[in-house]
Amino acid sequence: MGRTLLKISFLTLISAVLITCKESTESSPQIDSEEISTTEETLDFPFYNTELTIDERVVDLISRLTLEEKILQMMNGTPAIERLGIPPYDYWNEALHGVGRAAAATVFPQAIGLGATFDPDLTYRVSSAISDEARALYNATSDKGYYNQYNGLTFWTPNINIFRDPRWGRGQETYGEDPYLTSILGTAFVKGLQGDNPNYLKTAACAKHFAVHSGPEQVRHEFNAEVNNKDLWETYLPAFEALVEANVESVMCAYNRVNGEPCCSDNFLLTEILRDKWNFEGHILTDCGALEDYFKDNGHGVVTNDYEAAALAVKNGVSLNCGGTFNSLNRAIKKGLINEEDIDNQLALLLRTRFKLGLFDPKGSNPYDSISIDIVNGKENRALAREAAQKSIVLLKNNGVLPLKNNLSKYFVTGPNATSVEALLGNYYGVNSNLVTILEGISAAIEPTSQLQYRLGAMLNQPAINPINYAIGHAGNSDVSIVVLGLTSTLQGEEGDSIDSSTAGDRLDYNLPENQIYYLKKLKEAADKNPNDSNPIIAIITGGSPINLEEVQQLADAILFVWYPGEEGGNAVADILFGKVSPSGRLPITFPKSLEQLPPYEDYSMKGRTYKYMESDPMYPFGYGLSYTNFTYSGASTSSESITQGDKLGINVTVTNSGDIKSDEVVQLYISHVDASETVPNYEFVKTKRISLDSGSSANLNFELESTDLQIVTQEGTKVFEPGEVKIYIGGSSPLKRSAELGASQMAELEITMK
Repeated sequence: MGRTLLKISFLTLISAVLITCKESTESSPQIDSEEISTTEETLDFPFYNTELTIDERVVDLISRLTLEEKILQMMNGTPAIERLGIPPYDYWNEALHGVGRAAAATVFPQAIGLGATFDPDLTYRVSSAISDEARALYNATSDKGYYNQYNGLTFWTPNINIFRDPRWGRGQETYGEDPYLTSILGTAFVKGLQGDNPNYLKTAACAKHFAVHSGPEQVRHEFNAEVNNKDLWETYLPAFEALVEANVESVMCAYNRVNGEPCCSDNFLLTEILRDKWNFEGHILTDCGALEDYFKDNGHGVVTNDYEAAALAVKNGVSLNCGGTFNSLNRAIKKGLINEEDIDNQLALLLRTRFKLGLFDPKGSNPYDSISIDIVNGKENRALAREAAQKSIVLLKNNGVLPLKNNLSKYFVTGPNATSVEALLGNYYGVNSNLVTILEGISAAIEPTSQLQYRLGAMLNQPAINPINYAIGHAGNSDVSIVVLGLTSTLQGEEGDSIDSSTAGDRLDYNLPENQIYYLKKLKEAADKNPNDSNPIIAIITGGSPINLEEVQQLADAILFVWYPGEEGGNAVADILFGKVSPSGRLPITFPKSLEQLPPYEDYSMKGRTYKYMESDPMYPFGYGLSYTNFTYSGASTSSESITQGDKLGINVTVTNSGDIKSDEVVQLYISHVDASETVPNYEFVKTKRISLDSGSSANLNFELESTDLQIVTQEGTKVFEPGEVKIYIGGSSPLKRSAELGASQMAELEITMK
């Protein structure tokens, strides 16, 4: 319902609930608002009555709060209200790729790694496991009376911003550069977090950061993202709309401005689009400290003080403030900027979330109260973390050296991230007692009679002082050298988190640290001197964003991009290296050859960006990833040669594993408008399926396109069904042109007419 209807509904409920609850309140003693700790008498209040509707219970609770109490309940860290039996609660909780910052929970691959799986079913299973662990931890900690930040059930995830530029340090938190991929994975993640119970939320998910938010980190508190209507509706908003359709419980507004308006008071974004057009019924919250940006010197400068900022946010539909600016709401009321009814309307939306989570119900009222802490980082979830990491790993190059045998005479493992826990985690992570590094995974996978040598060899991002490096010699006398290079969240991530970044976590230098390339060159020189000529170099790259790997492509015999693979990262990497599993990850973001191929970082126009509008040939295209086998596509056909508005189109294709190894294939379907009157993407990703095929086996796949899948977005931002020719591409990668050294992409092509 729209914002106006929400107000009317709330005011109507006030009188209805007071009538409904009259008998109950009259039969219970009136309690002095200044006294009393939690007693059984508090359960007599109507808001504890589970036979009433949630809206009736919310209204009753609000009617019992003082103005000061209402305001305090609209900030992330809410205090207890002892006279009503209400414990403290903190809305700020993290679960980007596992329950974060709370306890020894399962650490799944970073979000960008999940993006590389192209697998909504896997994403759903991962988020379901996360929400199980979250409930288990909440049950155990609340039983002990612990109500700390990060122990709650409202999770500020997923991050569904579009990773439009590889420089953005927080791009690792997203599912990549494509709106469709982000939509299907984000939707799956929300459904897994929130559960499928008709009466209760398992946990509450949050779509963030709304909207048009993807760096630069250094100026995010003052930056104005200028975006045209076409890019807004074609690229930046579709995933948010998809999550609203999936009933995401909350939306977080971003720090920045969009076309001059700060996001946390933008009437166009929050009311016209989110509430009125999309009918969002959950609560809206600010990013942490976002309202301070309204009045501080290096912020947006739209108001002069805190109470004006707080009033502006509440008037435009914000219910929850991460930060302390809402402390000034009382002054805003006294100044006549808002009234208590405005507070009540927003608090009602916010409290509904806690009621839907069952936080005001007797213990045992909902099925999630019984989830035991024994499941947290248990055997099943660790196995799922390993599966997710396996499916996220992208094989970028292989000259035939992979898969390796696990019984060679001597293995040499080296590089700054071989033993790095940071390289497993990314940002917004949890921890536990068994984080398997890449060295540990390899060590566990090889035969005990094989020799394993390890040397650090190189620092993460600074040259060695000592000119003597004993590590290099091992590359000359080993059967294989495995060098683990790349980034960690010390170099890329969020402002304030990336402690070794001079650019607030952004990657304004696209290259690997120079000292890492220097070390790789030295290893290559040593390996080339081996008279047996049988000591290849395998490069394993960690990171959360595209990196310039041109020199690595030349120097290494094989390259695995493993992202930040989580607690089972080392085992998953070993599974791929030694052929226990065939690699099947695909790039959810284009790897340009250099930043010179891209527009300026601050430019939010999509022209020249991502596989959709990139004008140059990339290093690695969107959707790219090699396998240990080969897949062929044949028999492609459509149910009709044309489609009209409102119709559907069936597409059929046979995929065959024509190689010798069982493997997953990520089947990707793209469209391209041949003669559109508007500017349209080069290609547009519209459907995908992940399948597993034994050697020599085939699968007949059916896709269904609706006419809406073929719509184009005009310069005004409207979606239209325009007659014309459309090409359809089905294969294991995007149709983007790629260099010959990457090999040809096997792809089926079709053509239809839109009428």
